[in-house]
Order: sequence, then structure tokens, then C-alpha cells
Amino acid sequence: MLTEERHQLILAAVKDEGVARTFDLCRTLGVSEATVRRDLERLDQLGLIERVRGGAVAPRRHGRPEVDHTPFSLSSTAETAQKRTIAQLAAGRVIDGDVIILDIGTTVAAMCPLLRERRITVITASLAVIQELADCPSIDLIILGGHHRPTYSSMVGPLTEHALSQLRAGTAFIGCSGIESSGAVLDTTPSEVPIKRLMLENAQQAFLLADAKKMPGEGVMEVAPLSRFRALVTDQTPHHLSNYFSSLADNLTPEVIAP
Repeated sequence: MLTEERHQLILAAVKDEGVARTFDLCRTLGVSEATVRRDLERLDQLGLIERVRGGAVAPRRHGRPEVDHTPFSLSSTAETAQKRTIAQLAAGRVIDGDVIILDIGTTVAAMCPLLRERRITVITASLAVIQELADCPSIDLIILGGHHRPTYSSMVGPLTEHALSQLRAGTAFIGCSGIESSGAVLDTTPSEVPIKRLMLENAQQAFLLADAKKMPGEGVMEVAPLSRFRALVTDQTPHHLSNYFSSLADNLTPEVIAP
């Protein structure tokens, strides 16, 4: 198969699925991983794709943010018991006077009903968080502007990133779409990844909120290694997770907060 033919097939896969994984491309194109990587590097240089961990995604444009395969309204109704459990554990780490960052995921948003009586400052780009906490007189809301992502009720993009870069917080509560046994924390949405990284950088500590199904979960972009987080808040038992993360060195194994 000619190089140009491979490139066209790769671009078609990215356009149709939103993401193309290296393993799948090797199988579809019948070529080696090294060949696929060279193709991806070339297409990335041309601005036709964006290379990410394990494959490629469509390049970010100055247009509408990417559409989520599962909108916020549906995701928020899935695994509700697990989300409530995790939210209760995470909210227990918040005390009056705290300045916290709340990420834009559904598990993090589940913390909001438990925070309504606290005297805290909340920084967020989540419209769901804003709607839940806007009428709470004891909560100061700092709202991050940006490009509205309607399918996930959030703000993303350079304006959001710039606003967040100017702020500092004591604690960030962050979600993800997957955690590999190697400790890589993953996400499926390219526009969210730089925001999550800024949350980690600008908070004194961060808690990762993830239920057991997100181990390994999914994702093509690495947010950060698990060791960057103060703890993993989950619905799974620490014994199970010690087996899952058995390949990590002791100093990289996270503290686990679980029922």
C-alpha cells in the first residue's frame, strides 16, 4: 500500500471515530507499528491530526469543541451509587475556609449536594457545578469562562486555561476516563486534558475521583502519572487496588480512600 493511501485511510479513521489507535491502524493497514508512527508523525506535522498517547485524534480547531460520545446528561445517571459513595468520601476532605477546584466530570459534580452548607470558595468550569451551588450564600463561586461545550455542560479552550492559570487553590478534585495499571491517568477528551493538568499544577494537593470501572477504563491522552495525586478516591477496596497497581514501585502506589 502506498504512503498516500495509508494517510487517507488514517485520516478517514480519525474523521469517522474521532480517534485512531496505533494498534488498530497496524491491523487495518497491514503494516508495522514503526510505519504507523512515521505516518502519524507526518500527518501531525501537516496539522491534519494531533498525535496522542497510543494513536491520534482530530486536531483542535478554533471552532466548536469536540462532541462527547456520552453526553453529561447520560453519564450523570450511570453508576449513580458508586458516584455517591465516592462523592461522600471526597466531600469529607473539604472543610470550611477551603479554596477548592472542581473538575467538569459527573463524579466530581456529585459532590455538590454535600458541599452546599460549607463556607468555601469553589473554582470551576462546570455548568453543572455552577447550577447546583449558585444559590448557596456561604459559597463563593469563581467561574472559569471559555468556549461552551454543550454536550458536557462545561467550558474549555484557551480562555478557560488562561483564567485557571491565574488562580491558586488548596485542593483540586479531578475526574478521569481511565487509569492504567502502570499509573497513567487518562482522558478521552483532548480539550479537557490541559485544564486538568493546570488544576494539578495550581492546587496544593489533588484527589483523583474514579470508580472501579475506570481501571483500566479508556482514554488516549495521559493527564499525569497517578503519583501526582494526593490520593485516589474510589469505591473499590484497597486490597483489590494493590493487586491492580502491583507493577508500581512502593513510592508510586497511591493512597486509596475507599469505603
